[in-house]
Amino acid sequence: MKENTLLAELAAYLFSNCDSATGRTPSERELAEHFCVSRGQIREALAILEAMRIVERRAKSGIYVDTSQASVEAMALFARAGLPLDPVQIYETVELRKIHEIKAAELACARATEENYERLREILKESEERLAAGEDLARQDRDFHLEIVRATQNSVFYRVCSVYYVMGERRLPVYFNDPERGRRSHAEHIQIYEALLRRDGNLAQALMSAHLQGAESYWKGLIHSTGPESNVGRAMEIT
Repeated sequence: MKENTLLAELAAYLFSNCDSATGRTPSERELAEHFCVSRGQIREALAILEAMRIVERRAKSGIYVDTSQASVEAMALFARAGLPLDPVQIYETVELRKIHEIKAAELACARATEENYERLREILKESEERLAAGEDLARQDRDFHLEIVRATQNSVFYRVCSVYYVMGERRLPVYFNDPERGRRSHAEHIQIYEALLRRDGNLAQALMSAHLQGAESYWKGLIHSTGPESNVGRAMEIT
C-alpha cells in the first residue's frame, strides 16, 4: 500500500473506530493487522499524522484522535479521505487563501515570466471553450489561480496554496455548476490577467480581492444555512 493511500485510509479508519468519549483508537498491532502492513509502516504513518496534529500517541496509554489543532495539510488529508470538515475552519481557510492569493497577484506582476503568461493564456482559452460547450470551469479555475501563485517564483508559496485546492477537489465542480457563476468568474480572470500583463500590482491585488469575495460570500451562505438537520456541515470542502 502506498504511503499517501495509507495515510488517508488510516486517518479515515481512526476517525471511524475511535472511542467517541475519549478519542482512543485501536492499537498499532490492530491497525497493522487491519491494513495488512507491518507495525513499522503503521508507526511511520502515525508519526506523520502526529506531525499534522491529527493524532496524539501517549506512552503506555495508546493512540488518541485529536483534531483541535489540526494543520491545513491535515484538513486536505481529511478531504481526500472523505471525512467531514468543520465549516468554520473551512471559512477561515478560505479567508487565508484570499490573503495569500491577493499577495500572489502583486508578486506575480513583478516576477511573472513569458512562460507564466503563455500558460495563463492557454487556461483562458480552455475556459472559453468549456463555457461554449456548457461545461464547468472547476479545473481551469484551479489552474488559473495556481499559475498566478507559480508566477511568484516561490516554490514554498506554491505548495502552501496548492493545499487549498486539494481540499476543494469535490466542492469546486459544485461551485461552478451555475453557468452564470462560470461566465462571471471567467470575465474576472481576464481582467486579472490583463492587470498582470501590464504589471500593475495595485490593480491586480484589487481585482483578485474582488474576485475572491464571491467564494467568501458563498461560504458565508453555506455556514449560515447549516442547521441541526442540514448536511452542509458534514460534507463541506473548500472552494
